Amino acid sequence: MPASTPADPADPAALARAVAGAMYAADAASQALGMRLADVGPGHASLTMPVRSDMLNGHRTCHGGFIFSLADSAFAFACNSRNVSTVASGCTIDFLAPAREGDVLTATARERSLAGRTGVYDVTVTNQDGQAVALFRGRSYRIKGQILGD
Repeated sequence: MPASTPADPADPAALARAVAGAMYAADAASQALGMRLADVGPGHASLTMPVRSDMLNGHRTCHGGFIFSLADSAFAFACNSRNVSTVASGCTIDFLAPAREGDVLTATARERSLAGRTGVYDVTVTNQDGQAVALFRGRSYRIKGQILGD
């Protein structure tokens, strides 16, 4: 998604896609890890990431920090999808199963609550077979500013 995609504030889905395009274009970390935006809309987002050999720990499974990064990025795209600058105020993650080299992980973030300046988002990370690898819960806080426009 190009960062220059016009955003129609009357179309929340188009706005979410435009915001995601701008965020992804500026997100060197997610790009370097091979993450790709699969879906985005108001309050939700999905990203994929292949598990590479340089992501493996001493047990030859995906290092938890990379799984966390994928979940955190999906959380960021979901909570910024309405074009209000939003940051994490806290999060937790539970690792359920190992991910292995060659797996393609998908993190799907869903908004559970949005009230005032705070939100709660649940992210499920699965492998290409649909097996749950991790569960992440993020808490968000809206700050001043927007991703697109003034």
